[in-house]
Amino acid sequence: MILQALNDYYRRKAADPDPARRLPAFGLEEKEIPFVIQIDAAGRWLPPIQDKRRKEGKKLLGQRYLVPAAVKRASGVAANLLWDTAEYVLGVDTRGKPERVAEQHAAFRARIDALPEPAASLPGVAAARKFLDAIDLAAFAADPLWPEILESNPVLGLQLQGEIELVCQHPAIAMAASAVADYEETETGFCLVDGVSAPVERTHTAIKGVWGAQSSGANIVSFNLDAFNSYGKRQGANAPVGKPAAFAYTTALNHLLSRDSRQRVQVGDASTVFWAEQPSDFETLPADLFGEPPKDDLGRGTRALDTLYRAIATGHFVSDDDGTRCHVLGLAPNAARISVRFWQTGTAAELGRRLRRHFNDLEMARGTNDPRHLSLFRLLTAIAVQGKADNIPPNLGGEIVRAVLAGEDVPYPSVLLAAAVGRCRAEQRVTYARAAVLKACLNREIRRANCAFPSTPEKEFSPMLDTDNPSAAYRLGRLFAVLEKIQEEASPGLNATIRDRYYGAASSTPVAVFTTLLRLKNHHLGKLSPGRRVNLERLIGEIMGGIGDFPRQLPLPEQGRFALGYYHQRQDFYTRKPESNTSEGEPQ
Repeated sequence: MILQALNDYYRRKAADPDPARRLPAFGLEEKEIPFVIQIDAAGRWLPPIQDKRRKEGKKLLGQRYLVPAAVKRASGVAANLLWDTAEYVLGVDTRGKPERVAEQHAAFRARIDALPEPAASLPGVAAARKFLDAIDLAAFAADPLWPEILESNPVLGLQLQGEIELVCQHPAIAMAASAVADYEETETGFCLVDGVSAPVERTHTAIKGVWGAQSSGANIVSFNLDAFNSYGKRQGANAPVGKPAAFAYTTALNHLLSRDSRQRVQVGDASTVFWAEQPSDFETLPADLFGEPPKDDLGRGTRALDTLYRAIATGHFVSDDDGTRCHVLGLAPNAARISVRFWQTGTAAELGRRLRRHFNDLEMARGTNDPRHLSLFRLLTAIAVQGKADNIPPNLGGEIVRAVLAGEDVPYPSVLLAAAVGRCRAEQRVTYARAAVLKACLNREIRRANCAFPSTPEKEFSPMLDTDNPSAAYRLGRLFAVLEKIQEEASPGLNATIRDRYYGAASSTPVAVFTTLLRLKNHHLGKLSPGRRVNLERLIGEIMGGIGDFPRQLPLPEQGRFALGYYHQRQDFYTRKPESNTSEGEPQ
């Protein structure tokens, strides 16, 4: 299913009329080449070595060229066609292994000699042969870039004087690339992706761009040990995928995972990509919603959120009549392989409604400096110890995305609620992001419980203060916020309030704390003006009217309700009220 969807995506992108968006044809790939060696028709090197790198942030990135696809190699020797590392192209030993380098250089030359006509007769190919016959490493040693080449063994390309493209980019060489890609005979079999008879790909192209995987890439489909083989079949023959289909799905996935892709986002340890069967704005929308906006475009997430709500309201690209399916794939590293962390598929309308529900649940009253859009990274760091990404619980990000896209039937991971409550207690502080997490987790559980027991429905939490909410834990949180406010107004400039001393105990064992706090509040009320004192006492009475006896203990979900009540009441104190509803001395 996954490989079929990627194969279909490649076919669509390969047929794109815009060359800038078109994926390379079979046998080709886009490759970053940092250095180019220019030669004349006689095969003489024309110094200096051409530096094709550009600076992007703090990194130097090579220029991207469409070249014959790279061969699959691990520890063996296998050369690419007319482009490769300095060891293969020039035969220079950069790692103290002269015998191996000689073998690599010979393989590079043999690959060129194996070119069929008309590619073999091209002027660039003839010049490349002459160049390889008479390489003068002493002349290269005088080039200013030579020390860097010896140190990093970078990828090199060859370019004929007077031409814009590299030698390997000639159309005739592109046509011959697939013909000389393998030296071994390939068996033909039934392709499990295309459903047609085709030459079976023995070893699939590596997938690059998965965070945490090997820098050389890793595989989704691989059989490299005898224990993985069945019925005497070797490597890819155990799950036969034709060469065209293998090229298609690996090219599509590498494109989606590329550095500048707008269709990928890092979700915890899961590199997550999005695509659709047909061109759609929805392909980039989830990545903008879940991802952290770039520093030069901080409003991208908010704009994506507006686009989502507007699209659902107008039916644009999320109409129920549109059967276009969208796909979400989460990949995580697993040694030399890639594991599928989650896979979700559905129509744009279905996924759009699920995304809207998620962000509706996260909607929360906030301060003027708090962002409206909460990316997944902000949510995860809000519940991590010290707010560090390294302390985010493993697999949590992927489980959240899976729950969001799977719909109401799948609850948010239980560790999310536990972590949010735990950080509130540990830091004695309920932040905007933590309150949003608590509201989302609790509301989804409330809806699931209401479906199971419709006779006794529980009221969902709103983004702002709900004075009619009957939850005793929610009211206790409100009460704690009022008591803290009384202390702050009675003793301005306090370094620590009752929150710093009592929040943890008040949210878990109310009966042990609130009797003391209610007794102390009388002392603080005595310092306030009569009008202000009456208003606050009236508020305390309204809140306590729905509590009854103080509970001995509050379980974890009730502690979440306590935190929400506290946060809502605190936000309400600092929310400007309409003039007609504001009494003298009332909290602003």
